[in-house]
Amino acid sequence: MSWFESLILGLVQGLTEFLPVSSSAHLRLTAAFSGWEDPGAAFTAITQIGTEAAVLIYFRKDIGRILSAWTRSLTNKEMRRDPDARMGWLVIVGSIPIGVLGVTLKDQIEGPFRDLRITATMLVVVGVIIGIADRMAARDESGGRHRAPKQRKELTDLNVRDGLIYGLCQAAALIPGVSRSGATISGGLFMGYRREAAARYSFLLAIPAVLASGLFELNGAMEDDHVSWGPTIFATVIAFGVGYAVIAWFMKFISTKSFMPFVYYRVALGLVIIVLVSMGVLSPDAGEPAH
Repeated sequence: MSWFESLILGLVQGLTEFLPVSSSAHLRLTAAFSGWEDPGAAFTAITQIGTEAAVLIYFRKDIGRILSAWTRSLTNKEMRRDPDARMGWLVIVGSIPIGVLGVTLKDQIEGPFRDLRITATMLVVVGVIIGIADRMAARDESGGRHRAPKQRKELTDLNVRDGLIYGLCQAAALIPGVSRSGATISGGLFMGYRREAAARYSFLLAIPAVLASGLFELNGAMEDDHVSWGPTIFATVIAFGVGYAVIAWFMKFISTKSFMPFVYYRVALGLVIIVLVSMGVLSPDAGEPAH
């Protein structure tokens, strides 16, 4: 991997990780359109450490409170009713699905799931799902001619059932094209949570999964002589800086704006990829590393 490739891929990772457009799909597509080798699941996981570091810094106060309360709840039963302590436990509960499926489906994630036809289909299908969830939330928030606005749930309403559903939505993002934030936020909207609440839990829930995946891949990469460490680290640093700016913008954006621009973009991109692959202009395994 060249330094120029790592610069572009780092920018793509930082720009798309927190938006509901699928960062793994965009890394895959960037390589395919540029004629580069697919950066692979390992590169994606390692650069996600950079974007997740941005989450740790942006939500540092929330994370500090949650860790403090959760740690005290281990020995103090009264603390288990504290909202921050409950959030700590619910992040653990929500991380179970992706942990189990990530290990079980590792070979598929690094192989068949990276087919561009699957990526394109997921971009379209999940885009439509996000659009439906967004419209439903907007209808509840605005009410209508014959009914008052509906009060949507806050994170204090989160329970084990909802945490597991969020976790299953996050696990779906193991397939490129789904989008971790898109799947979890739309799942939260379907369950009746406010946009900001759904996004906040989505970002907090991603921390254990992304860091565990990144560190696991990092450990494996250290034994691989073919890893371009300089460019990979450079891409991770770029992803961190860009990702932090995107989080700050996105949290303000979702408080007043609709997700529909992302929906239109996903559907259009997915359809373009399907057409290009169908016409033979783009190979479904374009950019895949040679075996």
